[in-house]
Amino acid sequence: MQSFPPRIHVLLAREAPVGVVIRRGPSRQVCTLLWDRRTDTFALGQWLKGRIYERRCDLSPDGTHFIYFAMDGKWHSLSKGSWSAISLAPFLKAMTFFPKGDCWNGGGLFIENDRYWLNGDGCHARRRDTTILHRDESYRPTGGRGGECLSVYYPRLLRDGWILNDHLSAGITDQCDVFEKALGNGWILRKYAHAQVGSPMGKGCYWDEHELVRSQSDLCLKQPEWEWADLDGTRLIWAKTGLLWTGSLTEAGLAESRLLYDFNGMTFKRCTAPY
Repeated sequence: MQSFPPRIHVLLAREAPVGVVIRRGPSRQVCTLLWDRRTDTFALGQWLKGRIYERRCDLSPDGTHFIYFAMDGKWHSLSKGSWSAISLAPFLKAMTFFPKGDCWNGGGLFIENDRYWLNGDGCHARRRDTTILHRDESYRPTGGRGGECLSVYYPRLLRDGWILNDHLSAGITDQCDVFEKALGNGWILRKYAHAQVGSPMGKGCYWDEHELVRSQSDLCLKQPEWEWADLDGTRLIWAKTGLLWTGSLTEAGLAESRLLYDFNGMTFKRCTAPY
């Protein structure tokens, strides 16, 4: 059986120098890590034997809380086999716990540090709650699409400074939206967000690729292996083949690339949240 590098997705806190890395691999095992962006150090949160839908997750502006949607397929358990939850980042132990029972909607977005929107609000059961976080039932994010990952992912991208520039389609089973973010010095980071039935081997039905474009010239540096990329302050960050990198841009292109972390050798480990 062909093997693939772990998939990496990153959530960056908007008002604090931290992030949460969601690392998936093998396909039914996933873990979370806290990334201290000041020191570029990483600390393991917890593993789950199941799936976290990374495009339906969010991190509070201060980086304290993590909202996620997960599935372990145990349909007769208290979780109903899938659930939305809010935890202390980077852990998975739920402070707020909403059993779901299917894989439509789920997850959500933080509006403020203590206020959040639950995706598919009325189709969750309430099992556990906390008084320090408040669900806003009137909030409606803009830019979402459908009842799966894009209902959270696209509003999150737009909120975090990405601009939706184009929509490409090769039929109902192959859709692609083009987002762009200015990097400075004339460079643009372009994200191709695919929603595809029959996606390439090693990718899910939702997958991204990227390219770097110099707006003042015809220079275009295609980065098909970049599964996630964004701007962290003034530096470019990207993930490919289970590795997280940073680098700077000159007029000619990428320079001074530096490996931040290699997630390839990680294996499942039972961890207990400290709360």
